[in-house]
Amino acid sequence: MKKFTLYTMLMIASLTFIPNQITAAVKNPTTSTETPKEVPAEVKILLLRLDEIKAMDKSELSSIEKKTLRKEVRDIKSTLKSTGNGVYLSVGAIIIIILLLILLL
Repeated sequence: MKKFTLYTMLMIASLTFIPNQITAAVKNPTTSTETPKEVPAEVKILLLRLDEIKAMDKSELSSIEKKTLRKEVRDIKSTLKSTGNGVYLSVGAIIIIILLLILLL
């Protein structure tokens, strides 16, 4: 039983200490072989609309018009957030994955 606890503690310690040398390299953007991601046309249109709304003179608008603009901005921002095609893991999911790895190994 003592070996099991020792091995689990070593595994947890090895997962928590990440070497800083991996991230210490400085990338030169001119020699990078990666091509920049293309921004979809729909996203460009939404960003242009946000810039237009920011540039507006809102002092002359009525409260109803301001309210509709705020709602439009919220809708555009939620649409932009949903277009990000990333995979996100919560902290709870990461803990469950680590526990499963510990138990199954």
